[in-house]
Amino acid sequence: MFGSNGKKAELPLGGKEALTFLARGFEFKGSLTFEGTVRIDGTVEGEIHSSGTVILGKHAVIEGDVRAETVVSGGRVKGNVMATERVHLLPSAVVHGDVIAPLVQIEEGVRFHGSCEAEGRAKRKRTEEPREASPPAVRHRAS
Repeated sequence: MFGSNGKKAELPLGGKEALTFLARGFEFKGSLTFEGTVRIDGTVEGEIHSSGTVILGKHAVIEGDVRAETVVSGGRVKGNVMATERVHLLPSAVVHGDVIAPLVQIEEGVRFHGSCEAEGRAKRKRTEEPREASPPAVRHRAS
């Protein structure tokens, strides 16, 4: 189904972006850059970048920073995890590094050693949307 070695496959998603799958047993040293969604269940020593979503399975072992629009992790990361939209750490996740994203969801059971910066969408909207003026005060004059 995924070729002879089962290490990597790109599957079309009904005309949408491709999914890249790096299976358990995959080992890589260096920087990986993807467009779209990637799921990693193997070992990577180096940075991972994606313009879309990075999914780290529970068997993933990453030594390096992970940067993407969205990061969902159930694996082990020794490095920083940064997302422009959201980071979701699943119960099997282990992170030794900082997590930076507008939205961060950390499930019960996660082992996390580092700092977390999450400004939330509400803060982003407040800075983007102009404030509505308060209605003028009504004054009554005594006759």
